[in-house]
Amino acid sequence: MMTMSDPLVAAVQMTSGLDVAANLDTARRLIGEAAGLGACLVVLPENFAFMGRSEAERRRIVEPIDGGPIQAGVAEAARAAGVWVIAGTTPISVAGDARPANACLVYDDTGRRVARYDKIHLFDVDIPGRDEGYRESANAAPGKEAVVVDTPAGRAGLTVCYDLRFPELYRRLVAQGAELFTVPAAFTAPTGRAHWEVLLRARAIEDQCFVVAAAQSGFHPNDRETYGDSMVVDYWGRVLQRLPRGTGIVLAALDRAGQSDARQRFPSLGHRVLE
Repeated sequence: MMTMSDPLVAAVQMTSGLDVAANLDTARRLIGEAAGLGACLVVLPENFAFMGRSEAERRRIVEPIDGGPIQAGVAEAARAAGVWVIAGTTPISVAGDARPANACLVYDDTGRRVARYDKIHLFDVDIPGRDEGYRESANAAPGKEAVVVDTPAGRAGLTVCYDLRFPELYRRLVAQGAELFTVPAAFTAPTGRAHWEVLLRARAIEDQCFVVAAAQSGFHPNDRETYGDSMVVDYWGRVLQRLPRGTGIVLAALDRAGQSDARQRFPSLGHRVLE
């Protein structure tokens, strides 16, 4: 049974476009709305500040890790709302590589950056049955390290979108003490319809972790359609709250005592024999 001490978390759903300032205004408004409802941690979607028509446009908004308008805007939003923010992804320059990282930056409630995760698995696929293909690695440098960070909602393992298809990453995160996973995403509509919910619930069940998934939703300037369906899933695979389409927030309380009890009574994590 949940108690008043269970942390509230929020996943933000957006339909980001070409205007960075407008996208930041939307993110700031939704962060404030979530904080006003009691959230201690807010997760933004992948590419929250910019969904462009070409790689050339995206290159123009790449920032160094020591600052830029996107980072400054999110830091100020976190400080103003007094809430932790896991800021989807931002293109961050990488020394010695012309490609930026697709970086997930974490800010505490004072606006201080406390963690960075660079997306490891890059989306190089052709969608089955459709004339639709992606080569993310041509324009993004892959990350190399799994990252877990302590937050007011628990110890969070950071992942991004296509990472969701690689359970070995989530095993590494749970081995590092993760109690929840965050999944900022911009899932395509076809793959979202086929796999989004089942993958989120699978990662929750097999690792007995909460999953906070913040998605892009709708049509973007490059005519790409993203799936949406932001949700919070509990450690037993139950969908606590979801937002199928549109812009808004998903808010849910995390039953940390229930998670601890389930991990003790059903100790599957301790039964692993292959690493």
